[in-house]
Amino acid sequence: MATVAERAVGAIVGATVADAAAQPLHWIYKLQTLDSIIASEEAPEFGQPSANPFYRIETGRNSCYGDQAYVILESLAECQGLDIADLKQRMYRMFGPGTDYDDAQNLEYKPHEGVKASYPINGSWRQASIKDFLKNTEAGKDDTGSEEDDQVDGATKVAPLVALYAGQPCMLEKVEDALRVTQNSDTALAAGLTTARILEQFVLYGKRDGVIETVMEEMRKPDRKNPTDLDQAMVSFLQKVLDNRGGQHREVVTTVFSQD
Repeated sequence: MATVAERAVGAIVGATVADAAAQPLHWIYKLQTLDSIIASEEAPEFGQPSANPFYRIETGRNSCYGDQAYVILESLAECQGLDIADLKQRMYRMFGPGTDYDDAQNLEYKPHEGVKASYPINGSWRQASIKDFLKNTEAGKDDTGSEEDDQVDGATKVAPLVALYAGQPCMLEKVEDALRVTQNSDTALAAGLTTARILEQFVLYGKRDGVIETVMEEMRKPDRKNPTDLDQAMVSFLQKVLDNRGGQHREVVTTVFSQD
């Protein structure tokens, strides 16, 4: 992919396909269970049947994360750029009442309750930030984003925004505005903006060494764009990633990052 446009398209397509490929193994928290599933599979991606313990949808469909990215992509394309009012409407239509995400058992679920005997549900899973977004929208609030949810949603849906705005001074501003539609917490925002910074480097310049170091240097600057109070915590986290990049993935995750 020799051009910026090709890499921008690649970022969107790659993120979408990866989300769908991992969806059948989504949220399997018991490592013994996961190991038993993938041990017999040469290629565990796009697994059939789904082994997801919380919800079951057809293999090839996107998770709740991929669907959010799709809504952003659709809105950007239809509006020729970021239109927050349009994005909010599309998010509500994708995840709101009467959709595949509208499930009574899922509605009653509280974060970190674990897998219940009645799971998996037959349909898509509406996660915490989207539940808060729907409540805030129905309450008529201007600030629709969840102030409590710190999960990975923001980082997983920035590809369409970075693809469109990479290299433009407004890129981080557009990413922040879009992320706040569904997540308005400090952690989610800082992580999403950090992800956007990293992805922009690859879209603009392709695969090269030192991308993380470049982003860390930029985030240390007092006059950086769209600063957050957690930027230096993000820098410290990235440094820890670099310090452990030679280790085995599972060992590093369980011993180095288990408390992060």
